[in-house]
Amino acid sequence: MSFAGMEWLNPPPSVLEGPEGLSVVTGGQTDFWRETFYGFTRHSGHVLAHGVTGDFSAEVTVAGEYETLYDQAGLMLLVSQTQWIKCGVEVTDGRAVFSTVVTNGTSDWATMPLPFPADRLRLRLTRHDDAVRVQVADPAGGWIMARLAPLSVEAARVGIMACSPERAGFRATFSDYRCGPAIPRALHEDH
Repeated sequence: MSFAGMEWLNPPPSVLEGPEGLSVVTGGQTDFWRETFYGFTRHSGHVLAHGVTGDFSAEVTVAGEYETLYDQAGLMLLVSQTQWIKCGVEVTDGRAVFSTVVTNGTSDWATMPLPFPADRLRLRLTRHDDAVRVQVADPAGGWIMARLAPLSVEAARVGIMACSPERAGFRATFSDYRCGPAIPRALHEDH
């Protein structure tokens, strides 16, 4: 599956499709967040998505020029302004980590240090019934589970996401996007 037929929520200032993939340059103060800790709500991040129903797995390879606090790029599952999940690489405490935010009215945030460079990673988001599994590929082989979260809804949109709450001009490149049937349900086997 390519990016054809997908639609933007909050289109970025610059998008260029080339041999390396889809390159996105973010606008300033773009983010997805609801209330928790910071006390504000933002729904201004850039998402290129398509509709999904039932169980599925979505994957993408993302490369980013992560420099500034909260620069982020990855996958997003969007149900509404108050219910969504985003995952990917994000800058916090001076380094790029794997980050997942689950929002059900309010947002939570979980980060995971990566045992390998974050400059180019393969990500996967899978829906199984009322749960969503978030994984990152280990360049040495296999997948690492970063999150298992509840999300009970039939229809949603899934796709790529990029945000830069502290600046404009963060560049991320997305390639090899695909979305299809869900991987097997077994949690502790490589798929």
